[in-house]
Formats: sequence, structure tokens, C-alpha cells
Amino acid sequence: MRKAKYLLLAAALMLSLAPARAAEPLKVGVSLSLTGGSAVNGKQLLAALEIWRDDVNAKGGLLGRPVQLDYYDDQSAQSNAPAIYTKLIDVDKVDLVIGPYGTNIIAATLPVIMQHNMATVGMMGLGANSQFHYKRYFSILPIGPDPATAFSTGFFDLLKGQNPKPQTIAIVGADAEFGKTTTDGGRANAKAAGLKIVYDKLYPPNTVDFAPIIRAIKAQNPDVVFVGAYPPDTVGLVRAASEEGFQPKMFGGAMIGMTATVFKGQLGPLMNGFVINEVFVPSPSFNFPGLDAVMKKYQAEAKSLGTDPLGYGFVPFGYAAGQVLAAAVEGTKSLDGAKIADYLHGHTVATVVGDVAFGPDGEWKEPRLVFTQFQGVTGNSIDQFRDTKKEVVVWPPQYATGKLIYPFAAARK
Repeated sequence: MRKAKYLLLAAALMLSLAPARAAEPLKVGVSLSLTGGSAVNGKQLLAALEIWRDDVNAKGGLLGRPVQLDYYDDQSAQSNAPAIYTKLIDVDKVDLVIGPYGTNIIAATLPVIMQHNMATVGMMGLGANSQFHYKRYFSILPIGPDPATAFSTGFFDLLKGQNPKPQTIAIVGADAEFGKTTTDGGRANAKAAGLKIVYDKLYPPNTVDFAPIIRAIKAQNPDVVFVGAYPPDTVGLVRAASEEGFQPKMFGGAMIGMTATVFKGQLGPLMNGFVINEVFVPSPSFNFPGLDAVMKKYQAEAKSLGTDPLGYGFVPFGYAAGQVLAAAVEGTKSLDGAKIADYLHGHTVATVVGDVAFGPDGEWKEPRLVFTQFQGVTGNSIDQFRDTKKEVVVWPPQYATGKLIYPFAAARK
């Protein structure tokens, strides 16, 4: 009997002295556009999420477990992402999901995430939850509670009081979720502004030749052109407008390609005069706590990664997506989708893009979009975009770093 006690004590002592078993990784799944038309942005978001993962793990992980990022390339195709999330959840058995990236892909993927009752933080989605009203979806994009009009409100506000007063407008965009949403919002704002719509069309997403589109718009002689376009389309439209010598009184809108440094470098002076919306700019007004550290880490790696050298438009939001999810997990001490959602609907989260509070559909309660105009861009050096001297914030007034040059032709000189 005494011998058995000694053996039990010895076994207990050996167990207490044995190294603690490493905690199982907490797996976070995400689909990103790492190839295809949106890869220029998807790669930045991956880099941001990897920085977030490393920062979290340096502080002990989540719930005492190291974070593991499991990701796949959806090739910028909305048809690929639903199967990816099915695999992540059912086969890879991830604990949490983030994303995906982009309006079109989020809208295509939400039904899968909904079927699994998981919470997610979508990245850069414009009203992607407007049809579903899924309570466990949250958006990292500063558009506020009215996503359909958010990407155009500032554009039309800038037209007020301009001389000569614009009378007519052309609206053009891609025949896909993002293009439809932005042009729907532009149409509503145009009508509210009393503008006559003389051209209103969507082009196929696989369009590569934009000269016929620009010529058709030019033939209608609109005072204003509002565009809803993803990166490759933006480049094509800007080049075609320059080649056709098309100079309406104001030109721009939701031209996502012009937010990426790589395309800014390619287009250079061809961008002068264009007015676009930006979600983040290198302005003192946007220097939120923790941002500098994240951007320094990213920019130090960008060259070797072959990604956008500056990364202001997307990297902060990729990192913030991780911060939002982490805040809910730690706040609830849970991985349960319902508890995560309840927490985020009831709390404001501090992130590198500022404090974020979410509304019923997971959009931000308060918008923080800005509109910028390219002014005095010379050559193709990206260094001129490290501040807002050449991409001037012209709306809203509280963030403005300069004034709008109107009409468009005056900024082209």
C-alpha cells in the first residue's frame, strides 16, 4: 500500500516537472485575391493579416493559443470563394474566419458562412450584407450606415456651388456587385442634385477595351462623369479618356484602381484632375494609435513581397479586421459566433483605423470616407504620394488638405 502511494507521488512529480504541452493553434481562415485583377490589393491584405498574427502571437496569442492563419487564393473570382470557405470550415476545421475581400466575393460567400453560423469580418465590402442582413457579419470599410450612396455623396457635395454649374451627368460602371452598388448610389445622388442623366450603362466585367465606352460617353457631352470600377477597369478608363481628349467639368467617383500605389505610379500625370474616394490617406488626421508601427513593418517588407510600397489604402484595414475579431474573442473569452456578434454590436473597438462601432448590418455607424483630387502630379515616382500634396483631400471639410480645382480641364494643365 505504502509502495503504491510512493509510486503515485513519483508519477505526479514527474508530470509536474514535464514540459507543458504546447497549446493547439487557434486557426483563422481567410480567402484572398492573390492572383487575378484584384491581386494588387489582396496581397496587401495578406501581408497586413500576417503582421497582425505575429503581433498577437508576440503577446501570447488569443485565449492562450497561438494564432495560425490558413488562407487560399480565390484568384479574384467570386465563384471560387464559397468552396474555399466550405473547405476552411468543414475540412480544415478553422476556429474563426475573416473576410473575404471585396464586395463581389463577400456577397457570393456570405451564404456559406451563414449556413455555418460563423461570425466574419469582411474586408472592403460595399453593402455586401444589404440583402442578407446577417447579424454575424461585420465590415471593415468606413462607409457608414448607407453604403449605397456613401461612395458618391462627397463627389456630389463637391459639385455644389461650382461655376459653371453642371447640368448633365454620365454614369458608368462594371456589371458586377460593386459596380452596380456604386452606380446605384451615384444615380440616387445625381437625381437629388438635379442633374440630368444622359448616359447610364454597365459594361461586362471582362471588358479590356474602354475606348468605345469613352467615345460613347463623350458623344453625349456630359458635364460630369461618375464611375464605379475595380482596379483594371480604372486604368483602362483613365487611359482611354486621355487618348480621346475627353475633359468633362468633373470626372471620377469610385475608381478603386487609383487607390493603389502601383497604378498611381503607372498612370502618373494622366490622373490629374480626377476626383476619387479614398478610405485611408497619409494625413495627420488619420494617424491613429498603432498605425505607424504597422505601416513601418509593412513597408519594410513590401519590396521583398512585391506588394504596394506604401499600402495606405488597404494595409490598415487588413490589420484592423484582425483587431476587431481579436477584441471580440478576448472580450467574450469565446469562439462562438453568436457571442462574438453580440459583443461587436455592443462595443466600440479601437483599431489602427480609429475607433469602430458597428450598425445593424455590420457597417460602421459613422462614415470616414474622404474624396481626393490628383493635382500637379508629375512623372511616375511614387514618392509624390507619401503625403497629400499631390493627392489632395478635398472633402469632407474637416479632413481637407486643399481645395478642388474645377473644372477638370483646369487641373490638366
